[in-house]
Amino acid sequence: MSASAYPLDGVTVLDLGQIYAGPYACFLMAMAGAEVIKIEPPHGEPLRRREGISGGSVPLAMLNANKRGITLNLKHERARELLRRMVGKADVLLENFAPTVMDRLGVGPEALMALNSRLIYASGSGYGRSGPRRDDLAMDLTVQAVGGVMSVTGFPDGPPVKAGPAICDFIAGTHLYGAVVTALFERERTGKGRLVEVAMLDAIFPTMVSNLGMFYGQGDAIPHRTGNRHGGLSVAPYNVYAAKDGYVAIIVVREEHWQNLLTAMGREDLRDDPHFADNETRAANMELVDQLVGDWIATMNKDEAAAMAQRHRVPTAPVRDLDEVVNDPHLHQRGMLQWQDHPKVGRIAAHHSPIQVHGTEPMPLRFHPDLGADNEAVYGDWLGLGQDEIDDLRQAGAI
Repeated sequence: MSASAYPLDGVTVLDLGQIYAGPYACFLMAMAGAEVIKIEPPHGEPLRRREGISGGSVPLAMLNANKRGITLNLKHERARELLRRMVGKADVLLENFAPTVMDRLGVGPEALMALNSRLIYASGSGYGRSGPRRDDLAMDLTVQAVGGVMSVTGFPDGPPVKAGPAICDFIAGTHLYGAVVTALFERERTGKGRLVEVAMLDAIFPTMVSNLGMFYGQGDAIPHRTGNRHGGLSVAPYNVYAAKDGYVAIIVVREEHWQNLLTAMGREDLRDDPHFADNETRAANMELVDQLVGDWIATMNKDEAAAMAQRHRVPTAPVRDLDEVVNDPHLHQRGMLQWQDHPKVGRIAAHHSPIQVHGTEPMPLRFHPDLGADNEAVYGDWLGLGQDEIDDLRQAGAI
């Protein structure tokens, strides 16, 4: 494989994604070599409304990196005709509007795939294209709520809490990328495109397998929130412990980890203690286990404690803040984070794609295009419109 070859070279994607889920799926395609054309309404997609807020432009820049940018007013018939023409030359169209939006405009999957039988039409939404919740409005927060995520997040004596990151958006976006690539693989064999869809609610459900294990294991009793302990309360130690200057996360998965932790703590005398004989007994004595590990961690700084446990091959890590994470030499050395000069907020650690394709040089990062920056290049050079027609479409409000 040459240094210039990327897995999705030659694939053209029409990106109608907005906010996080759709744009992230298309970002992954762009970083895999696809030609991604970001299509926004003339006033910009909803994420652009945050640009005036401190740091609000950073998500837009990072999730739409390495894309071309055009404007298109899908409420205008001439714009919809342009989309149909672009679909004739594209491989993928991705959108994460409410399920009925594109159909109501006459450019839904059935209509567009009739124009191009090889088209992969990818649809992302909160609840999917079918089912009684189909038309409910959905965002990451509301899907965390209705999907049970908030009910299992937080401490037993506190209220439900959302996860800090936008987990529903990004898990759905990752699945949407996988759905597109799966359909592209199938198309290599059949020559035909396919409609694929991902619902945020569907995608988030499997992440709660530990919590569901406790739910069913207790005879369908509603489990309480477990804080930083294991979601199913079936692994110990599994917690976040206070050090002198912060916190340390420790999890023991195998018996070897427990034996190694006893060595790290200098408590080999507990190897035959029946309270800690195996994971089942440790889980039954979780308070005692946490007290033992917590007392040991409390004698050290977080980095010292984590390093000590890691030297003894125990899965451990200090709890780091965002400043520590964006300056992590490991992430920078691997190329996942790269220092970039953002036009509004200055120097930032921008993320690359988590998908590393060995044998190919990582694609250089370039931030999102300005609104409509590539109208002339895409509509003129790629689609073949003359400058007078482009100007007329702009005057008419179609682009």
